[in-house]
Amino acid sequence: MMKTLLKNGKLISDNRIQEADLLIENERIAKIATDISAKEAHRVIDLEGMLVLPGVIDDQVHFREPGLTHKATIATESAAAVAGGTTTFFDQPNTIPQATTIAALEDKFAIAARTSLANFSFLLGGTNDNIEELKHINPKNTAGVKLFLGSSTGNMLVDNEKTIETIFRNVSTLIAAHCEDEQTIRQNLAHYLSLYGPEIPVACHPLIRSAEACYLSSSRAIALARQTGARFHVFHLSTAKETELLDNTLPLSQKKITAEACIHHLWFTDKDYQEKGVLIKWNPAVKTEQDREGIWQALLDNRIDVIATDHAPHTLEEKGQKEYQKIPSGAPLVQHALVAALTMFAERGIPLERLVEKMCHNPAILFRIQERGFLREGYYADIACVSEHTPWQVSKNNILYKCGWSPLEGTTFDYKVAYTFVNGHLAYEKGTLHLQEKGQRVLFND
Repeated sequence: MMKTLLKNGKLISDNRIQEADLLIENERIAKIATDISAKEAHRVIDLEGMLVLPGVIDDQVHFREPGLTHKATIATESAAAVAGGTTTFFDQPNTIPQATTIAALEDKFAIAARTSLANFSFLLGGTNDNIEELKHINPKNTAGVKLFLGSSTGNMLVDNEKTIETIFRNVSTLIAAHCEDEQTIRQNLAHYLSLYGPEIPVACHPLIRSAEACYLSSSRAIALARQTGARFHVFHLSTAKETELLDNTLPLSQKKITAEACIHHLWFTDKDYQEKGVLIKWNPAVKTEQDREGIWQALLDNRIDVIATDHAPHTLEEKGQKEYQKIPSGAPLVQHALVAALTMFAERGIPLERLVEKMCHNPAILFRIQERGFLREGYYADIACVSEHTPWQVSKNNILYKCGWSPLEGTTFDYKVAYTFVNGHLAYEKGTLHLQEKGQRVLFND
């Protein structure tokens, strides 16, 4: 029986900050108290006032395995996640083969069980013709169903209205969706091709994948979810207008329609295309400053419930292609999400309890995760310890993503993840990854 004592931390959980000690016993948090004796533990770590948070739960990543492992693997990206204080991730189905059958989904679970440093789950992909597979999903051990209502990486566009309604009426888990209207995007693309030819400037990306395209798709999907009573979650909401579709009158545990904001839509605006160019080409696109501020407002008044990354790495060679339509959308973020969020919350004067709510508590509540997402006695010891006032700069030599780059390169952060525990195992320690123990498959309350 291994016991680790974390002394002198500032514990942030359940809407409070307390100076306290925390005792880990095997996989679980055994005790939280103001002064736990060192005699109770085999190992003692003096945190000297570090922030102690529940490990971040990132509900939307693309770790690219199987089939796209030149970009990333579950092993490499989960290591980057743990180094950044993220202890649980939910991976998306647009791999090769696509995870649109239970068998393909279980193959991904098997890979993660062998190689992931973080805890994990996967979403089963919906298509125009796999409703029978979706009906057989096990809500106790699978995060949910993912629908691409606008085309993105891969070929998983679900555009049959009757199919979407059938899925909404028959799926027992949460349904998450990428919402962009394909017809609007195609019309916009044709216009800009006529102006520029194939080398459309990347600054036109938010005009092609426009606010209108996002609103048309998300408004239709939300209306259908209300009509059918489905549990529906809008991934990576990117416009101020879409926030008008969301409600904050119910506590999250009673909400059936929820939404997520991503780090890049909270950090960047369309002004950043001039400097960052293709490195910040995402779907949905980074849009205007007004859109960013609208997302922040909805996040703070609880119309938006969680913060995630949509971590989606590509090689620099792929990103460097000249033709607009050949440049893939997406970028890696999971290693830097927590420190970026801490920085933004501090700059805006928002209490850190709210950050922990949006990145740790709410994903656990929303997906009904068992015994994770909080610093509570009896819960799994998924913990991130972060030092403040410790400047460091994102650079090639400290990036762990397999693709080797970040849209945040050159950024100096004052927050630095020092220790990350996954199920009580010290998985990351001041620059060193401890690889001997792997993460676990997350379980859910159905």
